[in-house]
Amino acid sequence: MKNLGILLSGRGSNFEVIAKNVASGKIPNARIAIVISNRADAGGLEAARTLGLDTVVIPSKGKVREEHDREVVAALQQHNVDLVCLAGYMRLLSPWFVRQFPQKVLNIHPSLLPAFPGLEAQEQAFAYGVKVSGCTVHFVDEELDHGAIIVQKAVPVLDTDDEKTLAAKILEQEHISYSEAINIVLAGSFNVIGRRLVL
Repeated sequence: MKNLGILLSGRGSNFEVIAKNVASGKIPNARIAIVISNRADAGGLEAARTLGLDTVVIPSKGKVREEHDREVVAALQQHNVDLVCLAGYMRLLSPWFVRQFPQKVLNIHPSLLPAFPGLEAQEQAFAYGVKVSGCTVHFVDEELDHGAIIVQKAVPVLDTDDEKTLAAKILEQEHISYSEAINIVLAGSFNVIGRRLVL
């Protein structure tokens, strides 16, 4: 049984789908050991408590990044977490954090990386006029939105779309992609060669 640790800062819709898929066996041999937020008002915490999951708030405000990260890592290690999933976690992890969990931290980003890293990716894509956007689940490394790509899903950008409808279509694919990626990583039958993840 593998232990998942979820880090979130907001409503946690990706977390809720992961939790549902763990419960239904779509993500087999896994359990959510801990849900951690840097914000006490994160909607995802309420959802986690409703599901009877362990939750911890570790406020980040006014703390040096690495000092906060050490507290988060301590909580993850205390719960014997095998895989860390960022689900709308609005903080950059320090290089030190990433080194504690090599190829064991996943993030989802609402664009086809390396296009449109950082914040407001859907708005960036829409403003740029792309015809295809999507989402990317990737390993977290020491650079922003940069680690090896595990799963990508493409979404056509239609002339009738606006930023809102595009964001909604991408979110739908995020909900499918994240669980797929978790299953790939937990199965462990892959190699990362250069930047390429090979099954």
